Amino acid sequence: MADESTPPPAQPLPDPPASPSDQQARTWNMWCHLSALAGLVVPFGNVLGPLLVWQLKKHEVPSVEIHGKAALNFQLTVLIAVVALFVVALVLSFFCIGYLLFPLVFAVSVAGIVFGVIAGVKANEGKDYQYPYSLNLIN
Repeated sequence: MADESTPPPAQPLPDPPASPSDQQARTWNMWCHLSALAGLVVPFGNVLGPLLVWQLKKHEVPSVEIHGKAALNFQLTVLIAVVALFVVALVLSFFCIGYLLFPLVFAVSVAGIVFGVIAGVKANEGKDYQYPYSLNLIN
């Protein structure tokens, strides 16, 4: 008869998750930047896209932490600039000069898309990209 006080045999521990390959890291870094294109379809998608990719993958792929924060900071900067310019243009439109600022609102929006694509391409090449005029809101 077996002794009931003996513990059952130990089960082997599962293998730790494998670290991502360099190409996988580059791909997720690229998606941090290119997910801002969701703003073309979804309101505030330019901020929500990088935020989701960053939050979902920052623990699995360490470089996503850097790229996700950079993309999110830039897209927040673009959002703040577009909203501020739009409000100023709206107020100044009562004085018949606000319409001059609406092309600037469009230009800032297009710049947000262009710089996001450039950063995505650089990230896919394995290079870091420094966004111009980006506020450092998230450290």
